[in-house]
Amino acid sequence: MEKIFHEKQEGSLCAQHCLNSLLQGAYFDAVSLSSIARELDEAERQTMAMGGNVNSPEYLAFLQQPSSNYDDSGYFSIQVICKALELWGLQMMQFNSQAAAETRRNPLAENAYICNQSNHWLTIRKFGKQWFNLNSVKMCPELVSDTYLSLLLAQLQQEGYSIFVIKGKLPDCEANLYLQHHNVTQAEFRAFEDTFRKKPANKKTEKQVEEVDTTPAKPVDVEDVRNKRLNFFLNKQQQPDKDTSTPPSGTVSVSDNLPSENPGSAKKPTEDNELTEEEMMKIAMQMSMENV
Repeated sequence: MEKIFHEKQEGSLCAQHCLNSLLQGAYFDAVSLSSIARELDEAERQTMAMGGNVNSPEYLAFLQQPSSNYDDSGYFSIQVICKALELWGLQMMQFNSQAAAETRRNPLAENAYICNQSNHWLTIRKFGKQWFNLNSVKMCPELVSDTYLSLLLAQLQQEGYSIFVIKGKLPDCEANLYLQHHNVTQAEFRAFEDTFRKKPANKKTEKQVEEVDTTPAKPVDVEDVRNKRLNFFLNKQQQPDKDTSTPPSGTVSVSDNLPSENPGSAKKPTEDNELTEEEMMKIAMQMSMENV
């Protein structure tokens, strides 16, 4: 059980926790997911700009809207999750789709599921021959029996969760290798769970407290971010498009929800209003940690 990577809830970063628990490593953080979200924003901008009519009210109104792929609460869209998984050669298939009919008949045959309700994401994954609920709000991985898996998926659907089957080869991990040769008993699981209940609260040492920067964080000016985003995209549109390669598309495609309008051209912004990469990273980290 100790070999299972379980990322616990931090702020509103459950999408990050869900991905890392699925992949069994700290592969994504708020900055990297925000970068993926900005790439999707740029793809949407290019789609809107197709046809050259970049002076249209629709195009300019689109640029003034905040991103639909991430926001200051730590939210990341399903397109961001899908794109992040594509980087690992993994795809998402809707559990209720016709293509997943066999999965619904035999959910034990799969290797992992991710579930989403509103802004919360969680992972249910198999290690060896056993299933575990890796929900980041739980204090530790929760052992799920074969019988209970179907009931858990049905319960999550009743609670309003959308369930996705993960298709593709998951990366090798220590927990999977270990649990292929050792099944966890209910007694072992209860003993493991008890160790978390008995752990004292994590308190900072005096030195750590002294080293904490108590300067109040500068609040994010949403209007300023919006204006900088507008200028960033307008500047992008003045530059020749770079050839970008994309990983193989998954069952749920990140391009499914891109706008189809073709509006178009605006003035080049000044450098003072451009959103630099450093500013983006700082804003993304501050946004994601505001709800801690």
